[in-house]
Amino acid sequence: MDDLFLLFGNLQNLLDWRIPVMWAIGALLIYLAIKKDMEPTLLLPIGFGAILVNIPNADLVGPEGALTTLFNAGIANELFPLILFIGIGAMIDFGPLLSNPKLMLFGAAAQLGIFFTLCMASMFFDLNDAASIAVIGAADGPTSIVVAQQLGSKYLGAIMVAAYSYMALVPIIQPPIIRLLTTRKERLIRMPYEPKAVSKTTRILFPILITVIAAAVAPSAASLVGFLMFGNLIRECGVLNSLSETAQKVLANLVTIFLGLTIALRMQAAEFLTLNTLLILGLGLVAFVMDTAGGVLFAKFLNLFLKKKINPMIGAAGISAFPMSGRIVHKMGLKEDPQNFLLMHSIGVNVSGQIASVIAGGLILSFFG
Repeated sequence: MDDLFLLFGNLQNLLDWRIPVMWAIGALLIYLAIKKDMEPTLLLPIGFGAILVNIPNADLVGPEGALTTLFNAGIANELFPLILFIGIGAMIDFGPLLSNPKLMLFGAAAQLGIFFTLCMASMFFDLNDAASIAVIGAADGPTSIVVAQQLGSKYLGAIMVAAYSYMALVPIIQPPIIRLLTTRKERLIRMPYEPKAVSKTTRILFPILITVIAAAVAPSAASLVGFLMFGNLIRECGVLNSLSETAQKVLANLVTIFLGLTIALRMQAAEFLTLNTLLILGLGLVAFVMDTAGGVLFAKFLNLFLKKKINPMIGAAGISAFPMSGRIVHKMGLKEDPQNFLLMHSIGVNVSGQIASVIAGGLILSFFG
């Protein structure tokens, strides 16, 4: 009789309207992952995890729950994001950026969304929470997690979900903004790719020097930029090819699965379905929009002084959503002109955005940590 009472008592918890709402949110994320192919390695585990953690009295949560254990082991101490950065670093080819170093400027310009959103968020939240929310604009999930965790934000779950969800939605968010801010004539600007030879020594020294410089400027970014650049050094050194391949595929995929499931622990209905969560999601969208706008408008500004014009669309690739943003710009260029190949330029800007976002996150930590 007691077991029967417990069974029906638990089923009675399903009458809470927030439970089916969270299941619907989880189902939506799974749908976007499978049907729309939007970052399935992220959205599918997050979506499934959101359903799991909102099953009343499930043994996944609580002090001894499996997801709680994973959270404490991998996110509370920032281990998962940092390990993932090794894999991301191993995926990145800095060759296009090293061939044309001025592309770094676009990566910096595309961080406008972070500081714009910081000003907006500070009107609604405590300063540390506002700074954590602003880093959603880094378009970099691991950086968002590390900053929010170190600043002790009360809204870690909403920040993580917003950061990864908007990264997946970049193919939907960016094109309308780019078209709004550019004319067709600007989108038709051709930029022939003229690669310069980059020596192996340069490729090896680059991650080392960036680590030293970035850590000196923003010591709080040392772990973020250090792990990212260590992954790139594995790629470029030429003697650890098997480790590089493992970091790019097995390590990155495995950590992403655990990260996605663990993020969902902070999607329990009671703490997720609040007005503050909706506000954070809105501010995250503002951050992504302003990032894109900042990169495009900076390119348009440079064109006022340059004889050899830049296609302003490449400025939008300065956000850290690598390599999605670079590919989006390339596809938009081909749609306007099938002979306009912007891939190498946009990827160069995209990898500069990866570095800039990590440094921006470190600066936020230095200011508010």
